[in-house]
Amino acid sequence: MSILGKKNFFERLSDSHLTREAPRIEATNNGMPSVVISNKEELDDIWMSEIDSGSISSENGSDSVTCHISTPMTQEQLWSKEEVEIALSNLPGGEAALSLIPTLQNDTLQKALEEFQCLTLNEIMDCNHRKITLPTFANGFMRKALLDSENGAAAAATPGQLLAGWPDTCLLISCWLGHVEIAKALLDKDAPVSTSDCDGRTPLHLAACATSVKLVEELLKHGADPCKWDLGKKCTPLHCAAAASCVATVKSLIKSGANVDAGLSGKSPLHYAVLNNAGDCVEALLQAGACPNNPQVYTETPLHVATSLGNVRCTKLLLNHGADVRVQLGIARSTPLHLAAEEGSVECTKLLLNAGAAWEAKNSRGQTAMHLAALAQSIETLDVLINAGAKVNEEDDDGRTPLHAAVAKALRSGELVKTLIQAGALVNKADKFGYTPLHIAALNESSPTVMLLLSKGADMTARTKGGITALNFIIRRTPDVLPLFVARFDQAISLHDHELGDVDCELRLDFRPLVPGGRGETDLMLCLVEVGQGHVLKHPLCESFLYLKWLRIRKFFLLSLMFHSIFVALFTGYVGATYLWHVKWLSNVLLWPVLGFTCMLAGKEFFQIAHGIYCYAKRWENWLQWSVIMASGIILIPSAYTWQHHVAALGVLLVWIELMIVVGRFPMFGIYVQMFTQVSINFFKFLAAYICLIVGFSLGFSVLHKNYKSFADPLVSLLKTMIMMSGELEFEDVFFDEKAPLQYPGTAHLMLLTFVILVTVILTNLMVGLAVSDIQELRRCAGLDRLVRRAELVAHLENMLFSKLLDRAPAWSIIQACRRGALLLHPPYHCALHIRPNDPREKRLPRDLIRATYRLVSERKTRRTTYRGSVPPLLRNANAMDSSHTRLSRMYSNESNQQQLNELAAELKRCSYNISTRLDSLTNKVENIAKDLDMPPN
Repeated sequence: MSILGKKNFFERLSDSHLTREAPRIEATNNGMPSVVISNKEELDDIWMSEIDSGSISSENGSDSVTCHISTPMTQEQLWSKEEVEIALSNLPGGEAALSLIPTLQNDTLQKALEEFQCLTLNEIMDCNHRKITLPTFANGFMRKALLDSENGAAAAATPGQLLAGWPDTCLLISCWLGHVEIAKALLDKDAPVSTSDCDGRTPLHLAACATSVKLVEELLKHGADPCKWDLGKKCTPLHCAAAASCVATVKSLIKSGANVDAGLSGKSPLHYAVLNNAGDCVEALLQAGACPNNPQVYTETPLHVATSLGNVRCTKLLLNHGADVRVQLGIARSTPLHLAAEEGSVECTKLLLNAGAAWEAKNSRGQTAMHLAALAQSIETLDVLINAGAKVNEEDDDGRTPLHAAVAKALRSGELVKTLIQAGALVNKADKFGYTPLHIAALNESSPTVMLLLSKGADMTARTKGGITALNFIIRRTPDVLPLFVARFDQAISLHDHELGDVDCELRLDFRPLVPGGRGETDLMLCLVEVGQGHVLKHPLCESFLYLKWLRIRKFFLLSLMFHSIFVALFTGYVGATYLWHVKWLSNVLLWPVLGFTCMLAGKEFFQIAHGIYCYAKRWENWLQWSVIMASGIILIPSAYTWQHHVAALGVLLVWIELMIVVGRFPMFGIYVQMFTQVSINFFKFLAAYICLIVGFSLGFSVLHKNYKSFADPLVSLLKTMIMMSGELEFEDVFFDEKAPLQYPGTAHLMLLTFVILVTVILTNLMVGLAVSDIQELRRCAGLDRLVRRAELVAHLENMLFSKLLDRAPAWSIIQACRRGALLLHPPYHCALHIRPNDPREKRLPRDLIRATYRLVSERKTRRTTYRGSVPPLLRNANAMDSSHTRLSRMYSNESNQQQLNELAAELKRCSYNISTRLDSLTNKVENIAKDLDMPPN
């Protein structure tokens, strides 16, 4: 798959795998065997189509995310039956001979041979090697006319005349059909043994294809050349015999001097014998000195063929006679071990490893045999390779391990994952595109594999190079996994000591499911918020964790508040001393502190940019920070300009807004700052929607009241109009000013009335109603928003503290101390919290959280008790268990024993159902195996 291929959002991880079966011999109509190999390609689509192609890519820019298996070899038949018969029918008299010779049996054969003995060859017409001198453009037509005339004459001839008149054609056809008597009679009358059809096939080629040993020996006795090639230099008679899997014919040809290495640079007789699973022929050829290797570099050898077909016997024979296990095939550079692993052939893999095959050998994509065995879903082959010392974390050219390949298919991925992880495979290993096995399993929509990987420690927060988390893929492709994953949170809260009603009752909150293994402890919660699953944070386990986490890191926010408070105080004092009171000595005193704090603030922002510029640019608070930094830098210029007063005024406003944002990060103030932010955003959206109406009124007022100073300038008029929205109309000053009398009465009054109705009344009240609606919605969702905001703040701080840019800090440095102080869990020992919900002195968690946790454990216990006391619907018809229950009921009459008996009966029914279901499953498997083996099941 590639470990992948299909063009779409990812262009999808897909790869083809060839499933080969052992060749089987089938008889054709003419009694000749033909080799049939079943090929099956499975295309695995891994990727979906919504991720940036630049973040995936593999072979062609955006293909793949799984392991590639090279294009498999397919069997090549020498000639098909149709091809040979068409060539024979195009010979002079061929159609008549093909239809007549198969019918010559017993008495008809004897009569035809007796008639033939009385005739001489070519007595009917001289048709051997006829030369016709014709123009080139007329060749085809004239030859067809001549062939038709000869076929007509042959069809009118008697059997004996046919044999005598067309001996070449009849010899070829009788050899193809395996008709020994006719071929022998023709040879005894000196029919040319070297004749051939239009493709250069001699009688010996056709007799070898027909696996007729007698014919082959008879032809050799009459001088047939066992080393003769066809016209295409494709094969000799020995190739035909090997392809037909006839060991007697092979031995006969070898005894007569056939070249066992004919065509060694391409496909030798040994190649075809292996391809057709002809073990005896392979043995005969090797004993006769056939070379098991190919002198050409990167070409297919018989060992490649044997291992790709899973042919154990041929593989063993080739290895015993010196076949090279290191040779690579084609541009894929596949070794025999690669092909054996791809086929999932355990025995061939063992033979190759014992012969010295290198498990670490890589093909053109950097894949080892383990990658291909994993993609072939062969656990047995994986075990063999692991026992031989193969590395389970070996990477291919795309950085993918065998575990990536194992999850690319859902057939046996669970067993493969267990095997590889037990052997030491890294469950969170990412390829060069950032994809972990969990990403691929989710993209494959394999929920069982996803759950298995999660149980083995897979990180749901792992991100691809495009920034997509595994949790994102799980939500979109395997949403059924999320409820099961959240159910683990319920199991993480358990009764640790005493009963629930006791004063000393102790509950255990295990926080390990919340920390999947990332660098930060709140990565999972941040991912849940990103994928729209923020409601999960209201689970008692998550909420408790966030509360304790906030207690751990709030000291950092207090430091941040102190820093910004001091900066705001110094900045405000400097602006006041320089631009307001003009106290030069105070300005000089405050200059350097303000400059120092500005530099520290700029350094912090540069660090955040280096950590991730894309995420940094999305946060509007960061733009506010840079506005403050720029304003501070401008006003610190020694020589004061008039325009610096503008910057100082804006700077003072922005620095106090920034302080408000910092204060809003604390839980008790956060909801109010969020209200302000949300209402402000909605107000500007509202204003943008109705700005045209306001501009229209401002221009109208400028025309009608040009003598009034507030409307003289169109820009000032726009500002005045927006102020009038609040109700400050100044009616008397505008309409009854003696110094600026009204010039356009009537229209001016009407426009003012229209403004009051449309803007002051309707728009203003609409805006107020919208703000109230937003505030109510924020209050309704205040609990969840508080948790989300807390998770985002904690995650942001952890991302800064645990940035890779700070990894080189010494262990004794303040950075490492801050990291240790920010962590709540210290695996493997300190990962849980024990609380006593019934103890009034328990103060580590808020009382509402303690009550929610207690309620969760209590409800779970109630459900478990109810389930044990009830009979599952599927078991109500279990007659045998019902009768047993009735008999037992008669033995016990009191109520307490009856209750215990009911629980016992329900448990027995449940066990009986599970056992019967399992037995039915095993019985079906046995029957299927028996059918495959054509054996009646016992």
